[in-house]
Amino acid sequence: MRPVCLALLASSALSSAVFGQTPRLVMSEAMVQSSDPGIQLYVRNKHAADMTSFSPDRTLLFIHGATYPAETSFDLPIEGVSMMDLFAQNGFDVYLVDVRSYGRSTRPPEMDEPPEANRPVANSEEAGRDLGAAIDYILALRGIPKLDLMGWSWGTSIAGNYTAQHNDKVNRLVLYAPAWTAQSPLAPPASAIPAYRLVKKEAAKARWIKGVPEDKVGALIPPGVFDQWWNATIATDPVGSRIDPPMLRAASGATAEFVNYWLAGKPYYDPGKIDVPTLVIHAEWDADLPSPMAEAYFAKLTGAPYKRFVELGEGTHSVMLEKNRMQFFHEILGFLTESDAMALK
Repeated sequence: MRPVCLALLASSALSSAVFGQTPRLVMSEAMVQSSDPGIQLYVRNKHAADMTSFSPDRTLLFIHGATYPAETSFDLPIEGVSMMDLFAQNGFDVYLVDVRSYGRSTRPPEMDEPPEANRPVANSEEAGRDLGAAIDYILALRGIPKLDLMGWSWGTSIAGNYTAQHNDKVNRLVLYAPAWTAQSPLAPPASAIPAYRLVKKEAAKARWIKGVPEDKVGALIPPGVFDQWWNATIATDPVGSRIDPPMLRAASGATAEFVNYWLAGKPYYDPGKIDVPTLVIHAEWDADLPSPMAEAYFAKLTGAPYKRFVELGEGTHSVMLEKNRMQFFHEILGFLTESDAMALK
């Protein structure tokens, strides 16, 4: 499918939404048992109401990053439609999952104690087991052998490592802002990493726009979207939302991974073991995981039958919620819907 067709397809999804011509979507929610006792994972699903058959080519699972839940990363409606909605409108059976300590999934008891009282919770091995449980749930539910998988930020580490170990369960892989080793390894922090972090609204906004040219900040985020996103995100934390002022509790397992691996110059896993078609997508103003990291990661995908690198202009680490979110959507949709005949064998 040519890029212009993709643009028309995605644009028509938005245009027809205005006129009520898009497929009616249905949403379902489930709490899925992880492989670890006592850990329940929140899984959300959306698809067209008239969808009756399911296939690996049209089943997509999102996994979030280190700080914010999948719900408000991929299913926040902007101008009436979310990223999850757009894929569902275009024929996908779409899912998202929160690993332990995020969103509506089980929060270990350490999250209710002072952060300094415990080691980091929700480490990458635990998150990987959670992702595996969600994938097994979806495959069994739909009676399919594999699915498309997309990770964002820390979620790329979870999804990439999972795929490297379970290529047979992943059809195509999308890595949005992948982590890779620091060019100049950093020394570990002097103090111990706490169990979780407390994120204030002002800090979240400052992090979002870090690295954006001053004259571009005003037009980057659609009007009202940041407050909408923050209010929806803080509402997923039953404890943090009651702090004055409200603060989001974010597990520090991802922080420990970055300190012990990526920032120390050691890969957490080997991308060369991924042997499925892979898209690496990135935005030029991503201050969290800059372009050289994504480029270096892409070079390590030596086992993928075909791979693609896309750099989006005028976007940050949260481009899926910004003015250029439709470019983000177009590129991923194009990768996931192109004919297998286009693949380099």
